[in-house]
Amino acid sequence: MRDANANVFFVGLMGAGKTTVGRAVARRLERSFFDSDHEIEARTGARIPVIFELEGEAGFREREAHMIDELSAREGIVLATGGGAVLRSENRAVLKERGFVVYLRAHPHDLWLRTRRDKNRPLLQTEDPKGRLEALYEQRDPLYREVADFVIETGRPSVNGLVNMVLMQLDMAGVARTPARE
Repeated sequence: MRDANANVFFVGLMGAGKTTVGRAVARRLERSFFDSDHEIEARTGARIPVIFELEGEAGFREREAHMIDELSAREGIVLATGGGAVLRSENRAVLKERGFVVYLRAHPHDLWLRTRRDKNRPLLQTEDPKGRLEALYEQRDPLYREVADFVIETGRPSVNGLVNMVLMQLDMAGVARTPARE
């Protein structure tokens, strides 16, 4: 049986809904919500594409690893990680060890439809963003599955539907009981 106040971490590709669903789950559980990418931007004063431009992907991944280590050490939080957070084995280990990991799994075509106009995604600023998403999916899906306590297919459900699916899974796992409403 897991701790009813265990941290909840969201992983998945960009556009899968980690921030949107995570924020809603945190609200329903009456917990603090963090997004590792937003925290990096807030602390550096720079957008993710600028960090990629100045420090390269390796520099960004270093910042990301420090942020995930710091945030995941807190208690009773909901955290949305960046899509590439699972690339580092130490991030996967920390997430697995310090909380309950939810993989929001989406088909690359759906992700492309959701992200195709977003200029704040450096890895998609390419001639073939859809092909890039397919390649990222092939590379990262096994890593997301490795770290995940459960997988939620994002497909067509509404945000509220996804939130309810996540809450049901957390409840069944003995993690994060939803506060009683009076």
